[in-house]
Amino acid sequence: MNAIPRALRTLPLALLAVGCSPSEQAADEAPSSQPAEAVSNAIEVNPLRNAYFGDLHVHTNWSFDAFMFGNRTGPDDAYRFAKGETILHPSGREMSLPAPLDFQAVTDHGIYLGMMRAMFDPDSVVGSHPVSEQLRQARGAEGLRTGFLELIDRFALPREEDDLDNPEVHRDAWERIVEAAERHNDPGTFTTFIGYEYSSAGGNMENLHRNVIFRGSDAPEAIFSAHMSTNPEDLWDWMDAQRGLGRDLIAIPHNSNGSDGWMFRLTDWSRQPFTAEYADQRMRNEPLVENTQVKGTSDTHPALSPNDEWADFEIMTVKVATDEPSQVPGSYVREAFLNGLMLEEKQGFNPFAFGVIGSSDSHVSAGSFEEDDYWGKIGLLDATPEQRGSVPVPGAEQGEGMFASTRNSEFGASGLAVAWAESNTRESIFDAFRRKETYSTSGPRMLLRFFSGYGFPEDIATRADGVEMADQIGVPMGADLVGLKGAVPGFVVWATRDAGSAPLQRLQMVKGWVADGEMQEKVFDIACSDGLAPDAETHRCPDNGASVDLATCEISADVGAATLSAYWRDPHFDSGARAFYYVRALENPTCRWSTWDAIRSNAAPNPELHATIQERAWSSPVWYRP
Repeated sequence: MNAIPRALRTLPLALLAVGCSPSEQAADEAPSSQPAEAVSNAIEVNPLRNAYFGDLHVHTNWSFDAFMFGNRTGPDDAYRFAKGETILHPSGREMSLPAPLDFQAVTDHGIYLGMMRAMFDPDSVVGSHPVSEQLRQARGAEGLRTGFLELIDRFALPREEDDLDNPEVHRDAWERIVEAAERHNDPGTFTTFIGYEYSSAGGNMENLHRNVIFRGSDAPEAIFSAHMSTNPEDLWDWMDAQRGLGRDLIAIPHNSNGSDGWMFRLTDWSRQPFTAEYADQRMRNEPLVENTQVKGTSDTHPALSPNDEWADFEIMTVKVATDEPSQVPGSYVREAFLNGLMLEEKQGFNPFAFGVIGSSDSHVSAGSFEEDDYWGKIGLLDATPEQRGSVPVPGAEQGEGMFASTRNSEFGASGLAVAWAESNTRESIFDAFRRKETYSTSGPRMLLRFFSGYGFPEDIATRADGVEMADQIGVPMGADLVGLKGAVPGFVVWATRDAGSAPLQRLQMVKGWVADGEMQEKVFDIACSDGLAPDAETHRCPDNGASVDLATCEISADVGAATLSAYWRDPHFDSGARAFYYVRALENPTCRWSTWDAIRSNAAPNPELHATIQERAWSSPVWYRP
């Protein structure tokens, strides 16, 4: 057995570069990093593309809720963290990464942008408002939570009726966020994207949030927030207008798992049937979807995929910011993929042909991606193991009430966005977003490459020129594969472990298709570790014997693979059936963050929580079109 100490971890993609002095610098102060004009001169360009790891969902103290949760770090701190420096959690603990990220966007909430900072300043333009005075008196976790919920209630007000919301504060905050992104963008070394979160919700908190990401540095003077309209179609209209002014941008839906079925429901906002125009506009503006983050995984659900043994992974059961159950149908990406195929089959258009990414949704300016170094999401409200529900409440007796009843225990140490791009620049990485040559991970920095096409040689997965050949004659993840009469496509996959995480256990192909008017799905194991092979009938790898010692979190030594690859052909291929194929790469089991909490606290773990998880990566689909 072996556990990997965090301090000794190395990654194949970057060297550890962590600053030695944590920063408490305010978000509107000049940073200590290089100014924009002093960026690196040499930009590596790889025609076969590199994998760049990043986070497109980070909240700082410019977000109303992050500020309420105790966050006092701003965009400059968030970018310094992503580049490898150490910053402070609201509780005072240090936060750092084992290696820098390649790109990041700060995506503070557009609604009430910068308002909380202003409300806590008695001398600001809103400092004397009664709500501001009340919030400044909030004390303790319960006071913070009460203040947060009271502010949420105001979001139902039309903007013109909200005497607290202040356009002057909004414009100043947005300008400073844009300036921070420009300061830290270093083409060839570290890419920043200008962005924000459009935080729409239905009348009962049905999550319809999107992160809006701009391609370049030409940002508008003002943004479109949910205070202007909670209808995402109005956001798309605004985005189309921005594109008409020369600004390309995309919106990335997230936490569909907490949308109560609204994110992927089969009607438009007015509950009218979809049209081709609707599908075109949605795909033009939303080519990607975030399928993993701290608030759970939105890939699939055991109720939707009962024959998928790995569907029960980091499931969040409630709607966002509530304790109410979230309806499963309409809330998960794989089901949306299937519904999109059915719509295309019957009506000729598909509004759900997304690529996938992961991101953190951190509200402490710093994504927490590692199970053994987890600091939660909401600052002072989940800073301790007791608050996270992973260890018993102090003084609690055995039985009911022993662990805090909180949705914080459903949070996860996830996730990352990965783009295959020619260079580490805004233009190149954004173009990868557009063509959906992206994948997501639950935290580890696994490499995952996936192509499909015709005429691949049988040994392509093991050839030195395999990637170059696949790139020349095939299509990558995210692309369409058009059927050829009488031809069966091949699929080639390569995966490499994160050296600081567990070895790989298996590669899987997830297939969805429409046959005889019915939606169907199947998971195939296509590569196994330790010299094993998938069973011809079950399409499953035998157990490789990987285990975890729950007393220490040590994992099996010498079990699993550093790399896995496969050339695979669908044994049930039907040239006339529309289908999608995407890859899922699974690590050996490791301890979940809640188990690490219990060990370090010398306490009994919460028996209601999974003790271990299998970290993973999901590719964007290849879409087969007859």
